[in-house]
Amino acid sequence: MTTFGLSRLRGASLGARAIRSSIWTTAAFVAGQAIRLGGNLVLTRLLFPEAFGLMALVAVIMQGLTNFSDTGVLQSIMQHRRAEDRRFLDTAFTIQAIRGVLLWLASCLLAWPLSLLFGAPQLTAILPVAGLSLILLGLNPMRIALAHRNLLLGRVAGLELAAQTGGLVIGIVLAWLTGSVWALVISGVLGTALQVGLNWALLPGEGERLSWDAEAARELTSFGKWIFLATICGFIAAQGDRILIGRFLALGAFGVYNIGYFLASFPNMLGRLVASKVLIPIYREAPPSESRANFLKLRRMRMIVSAALVGMVAIMGLIVVWLVELLYDVRYEQAGPVTVLLAIMWIPQIVTLTYDQAALARGDSRNFFVLTLVRAVAILVCVSLGLAFAGLPGAIVGQGVAGLLTYPAEVWLSRKSGAWDPVHDVVFGGVGLAVAGGVIWFHAGDIAALASATM
Repeated sequence: MTTFGLSRLRGASLGARAIRSSIWTTAAFVAGQAIRLGGNLVLTRLLFPEAFGLMALVAVIMQGLTNFSDTGVLQSIMQHRRAEDRRFLDTAFTIQAIRGVLLWLASCLLAWPLSLLFGAPQLTAILPVAGLSLILLGLNPMRIALAHRNLLLGRVAGLELAAQTGGLVIGIVLAWLTGSVWALVISGVLGTALQVGLNWALLPGEGERLSWDAEAARELTSFGKWIFLATICGFIAAQGDRILIGRFLALGAFGVYNIGYFLASFPNMLGRLVASKVLIPIYREAPPSESRANFLKLRRMRMIVSAALVGMVAIMGLIVVWLVELLYDVRYEQAGPVTVLLAIMWIPQIVTLTYDQAALARGDSRNFFVLTLVRAVAILVCVSLGLAFAGLPGAIVGQGVAGLLTYPAEVWLSRKSGAWDPVHDVVFGGVGLAVAGGVIWFHAGDIAALASATM
């Protein structure tokens, strides 16, 4: 890298912090996914497919509990004027800690009814134990939110990777010793405990304490009430396919789908992670509606991000079926075409993923909720119809249709903050369509085989 290039990474300017944070976030995500993939390769040889299907259900339920009670603490600290106020931070920590305990109680109460709903009696015992992670996450320090606000994410990323690695090692050892799904449950709780402990011990700054400031609580809940509703809809939009498909498929087949989901989600998850961690501070400090220069900087950023992510989808489309055959045994062979279909159906989400953060940066959580509601309804309707008419392939195609139907709402929201960029959308809409067509042509036989096997 040239001296000029290196100079752009130094200093405390918004651009330098944004670039450094994007690099750290991307590097941590890539490393984390590599660790997760390596762990999956080992665990798929130690455990049975039903174990992965069962843990996929547990993950969906835990995510649902988390989203159905989101108070918007992280987003509030990232954009609020009082974010550096100690009383404000202590109140936010107290709200978060109370929420964690309530979530664990909810996981205990829901364990038996959900075991009946999904036909998985093991959930009765597993959910209360897995729910202990929710108590632990409620004890995370607010220093994480401050690091996000100030785009200082290097140490946060390193600690996340260390905890992930520790949890995976524990899981592999327990799976080797027991051959039981409990290896994944216990390692999840211990990995979370390790992550929270590392954050408290190694993140710089003053520690929080349980305290209450009435004014701070009102400000947090005023912003958070729409975040609460938005995250409910966000959960449905993000997990609705797995909830519906989990009811449609046997646990073993759902475990195979979950492997495909994990592989296909790499570009989409990376883009959303960078957007959620970096864009709110950028939109807050350099609003696109404020000047043409701000808008053009954001356009350049969008072009680079979209090119990288759509390029990942294209590469994945060429190699993923071969990669699945190479890395996994015959029980998981259908994960290849599942990955291919999911990756190209998520292209519409990739093209528009930078828009919704502009609303949160302006404190407009209400309209952000409206967008997530539209997404949730589109996913539920399109996936349900796809399942009814074409089985699993139909459900996957339904996700792509839902992304297209959501686009007008994306435009409506982004225009309010001056963030909408039709030039970007036309360019990468065309590129994405070409990539999707090429991948479908290249894997037509594998996709047809998946359709005949699952319909």
